Amino acid sequence: DFQGERKLTARQIQAISEWVKNGCPQGNPESAPPPPVFSDGWQLGKPDLILQAKKPLHIQPGGTDVFWNFLFKPDLKQTHYIRAIEIKPTGLKEPDLNSPQLIHHANLLIDRSGSSLKRERNPGEGFGGMDLTINRNPLDPDSHFLFWKPGSQPYFEPPGFAWRLDPGNVLVLNTHLQPSGKAEEVPPAIGLYFTDEPPRFFPLLIQLEADEQLNIPAGARHFRVTDDLTLPEGVSVLAVYPHAHYLGTCLEGFATLPDGTRRPLIRISHWDLNWQSVYRYREPLHLPKGTVVSMRYEYDNSAGNVRNPNDPPKRVVAGNEARDEMAHLWLQVLPDGSGDRRRPIQEALLRHRLEKTPGDYAASLGLGALAMARLDPQSAIPMFEGAIRADPSRSEAHDMLGAALRNVGRFSDALIEFQLAVRLDPGDMQAHYNLANALVRAGKWDDAVHEMKQVAAAYPESARIQAEFGFLLYRAGDGAGASTQFRSALKLDPANKQAAEGLALVSQNGREGK
Repeated sequence: DFQGERKLTARQIQAISEWVKNGCPQGNPESAPPPPVFSDGWQLGKPDLILQAKKPLHIQPGGTDVFWNFLFKPDLKQTHYIRAIEIKPTGLKEPDLNSPQLIHHANLLIDRSGSSLKRERNPGEGFGGMDLTINRNPLDPDSHFLFWKPGSQPYFEPPGFAWRLDPGNVLVLNTHLQPSGKAEEVPPAIGLYFTDEPPRFFPLLIQLEADEQLNIPAGARHFRVTDDLTLPEGVSVLAVYPHAHYLGTCLEGFATLPDGTRRPLIRISHWDLNWQSVYRYREPLHLPKGTVVSMRYEYDNSAGNVRNPNDPPKRVVAGNEARDEMAHLWLQVLPDGSGDRRRPIQEALLRHRLEKTPGDYAASLGLGALAMARLDPQSAIPMFEGAIRADPSRSEAHDMLGAALRNVGRFSDALIEFQLAVRLDPGDMQAHYNLANALVRAGKWDDAVHEMKQVAAAYPESARIQAEFGFLLYRAGDGAGASTQFRSALKLDPANKQAAEGLALVSQNGREGK
């Protein structure tokens, strides 16, 4: 059973059918329930922080659907814990109730790497695309469904289930917009509700997917795809979110327990993209270790499918546009046990993905990062090398390979990888930071100062970075510059011990550095 189910009983359907057959007569007005009252304001009260899109998106009166990603970069000085969000796709203005079809649905994604900002042509305008992939940290995977569609109600997370929002994080509002017959402006807004309680429970989003199987011939009426994952740990399933595009017909998810018992997760026999939603279970569904979770999706690419966007039908493959297809089943699960127990499941997901699609960049990179977290850089090296073979243009893979090589004592090879990372992405400050330290080890002080100077300029409000730059200047022989950096760090954080110790060193040993 799901919370807020939107289905009618057989008795209700029969009553409506009889009422229609009888000419839809009005009942007794005196026994009618009071009409519902809807608020145009914030449903959960005034948010602690309101974010507004910098530039509205202009929608033409007609044409095809529009898929747009709005970017929000909250100006945060410290980490906040979010217990609820409220999405207003039409912004803070009064909604036009005569065109409710304008906003089809919206998803909110947390971009902790800032990679989405690079996809904007101009700051603040966002970018197009129905479905998107952003750089994920495998050590901090997605944990919550942040979803809106007409009629959905915002809600507060249960105690202990808040999610973290750090300074520098970017929120990406992925919207599906439909022309309403008149020119429209869409300036979305997001309300964030804070809590002082850090998370005590750490759910995880598991994605089953079969996009690599999607190659649907024109005319195929029963094209099927599958995916199965064995759980390495017991979990409680909190919610489920199936996703396909216009050719999907029957979408099913189920679990097979170790004893062979089959438990349904969800089944939608007549899929309609316009009714997609996140479904939350009334009570968590426990699945023991060794359970196999499965998806079975069916697609109709014939002319008889009234939702087929191609007339006449043509071959359809996986992709991010509306006329492409997708095969995803997301589960929000809470691993058994106390504390953060997500990593074993995340590793199983990544290995499963790599088995299905050998050479997958994200899976290789993620497995390497998990190996580094286990303090096993030797095992991480082949994973990062695999990611680079899959996509040699990505700076993060070279940077992470450099870190693994450094940790096993291959310093010259590490330096080469850090230099490659910086050349590929001059804006990758983590790579600049690692390169600076590698140059120090190589005795190239001037080059190290050049790299670290860029990092300090990129993080002017980080007392730690300013103090580290101060120590580098001091060791490079620039005591005066070091003194300036230490004072800047102490101005940002008077309790910074590193900066205080550095300033004392300069005073003790002179301004020429050491």
